[in-house]
Amino acid sequence: MARLGVNIDHVATVRQARQTFEPDPVWAAAEAQLGGADGITFHLREDRRHINDRDAELLKQVVQVKLNMEMSVAREIVAIAERLRPGQCTLVPERRQELTTEGGLDVVRLRRRVGPVVERLGRRGIEVSAFIEPMADQVRASADVGCHAVELWTGGYVHARGARAVKASLKRLAEAIEVGHGVGLIVHGGHGLTYDNVGPVAALEGFAEFNIGHSIVSRAIFVGLREAVREMKRLVSGSTGG
Repeated sequence: MARLGVNIDHVATVRQARQTFEPDPVWAAAEAQLGGADGITFHLREDRRHINDRDAELLKQVVQVKLNMEMSVAREIVAIAERLRPGQCTLVPERRQELTTEGGLDVVRLRRRVGPVVERLGRRGIEVSAFIEPMADQVRASADVGCHAVELWTGGYVHARGARAVKASLKRLAEAIEVGHGVGLIVHGGHGLTYDNVGPVAALEGFAEFNIGHSIVSRAIFVGLREAVREMKRLVSGSTGG
């Protein structure tokens, strides 16, 4: 049964639209936990466009489930992660012009930069995951640099159009899961998953966790965050119960 990590970045995005103090992503983390979230995910970007340093410090203090910090391999951010010591750090690509993280980190090309970061974080007792595209060479490279886990980019499935394309994208994910398990990695999934499309991905065997944000925060506007998390958790776990 896969766990659900709730990404609260988009709560902070709403706050930053007015440069005010609400809605508070730290409160959102508490509400998500009360709704049954197995983890809380946040992305401390170099430009601090949504989550800021204050948020990160308070999240470390109040989150009682796994705290997953998405981050680039920039020196400043790595130093913050070393000091903060979240339960997990997920290394992601980061571009200033993007609306959200698009595509995976190229660990094959960047292994000389990624490897030392994984080692530094590991020395602080932090589990490290790499957010990568579902490609065998990227999975193996992530294991080679010492990652504990990988998070497979599900955007290819989300953007697929037509039954054949969807089937092919699910097959790529399934194959990447198999490769990941074969090299001793825990395998997570995320990007663009919604209440409408998560079912076929959740049905794949081998995913330990899904990290989902925008769809849950969007749903929360109408039903509240606790209920939005409960609904998504039922879908991710394959449960139909209340």
